[in-house]
Amino acid sequence: MKKFAIEIKWALISILLFLAWMTLEKEMGYHDINIKWQPVFNLLYIFPTFILYLLALIEKKKKYYQDQMSWKQGMISAIIISFIIVFFSPITQFVIHEIISPDFLKNTINYTVSQKKLTLTEAKEYTTLTSSIWKNISDGLSFGVVIGAIVAYLIQSKSIESTK
Repeated sequence: MKKFAIEIKWALISILLFLAWMTLEKEMGYHDINIKWQPVFNLLYIFPTFILYLLALIEKKKKYYQDQMSWKQGMISAIIISFIIVFFSPITQFVIHEIISPDFLKNTINYTVSQKKLTLTEAKEYTTLTSSIWKNISDGLSFGVVIGAIVAYLIQSKSIESTK
């Protein structure tokens, strides 16, 4: 477990930052009056995610690999962080939809129907806590792995082979 202490630490920081971001979204009205802009604002979360992975992999490189980390080692670390985040995704989504923004799903359904994107029945079937959990899992893995790959490439040690 000590081998993955850095990944666990940064995954938990990432989860807390995500909850703070969702709180910010709610407070800025992106979960109700400005809901049409929520997907755009949510996409901006990619920047803090990049910074978190950068800080995590820099710490892993310095403290665990003594400043000699290959791309593969960085990538493995990033994947572990992503899997920890995804593991806690159901709890995170529950907190968002039950505590931070209990009306978000209802508001999303209403907005989708008002824009004639889906019927009420379709919107209710598509917009659920379960679908939010699965979307968060998918996004967490895909964004985590891609951002992790980029960051691992950027901070890999140039003096060692990438295959280690």
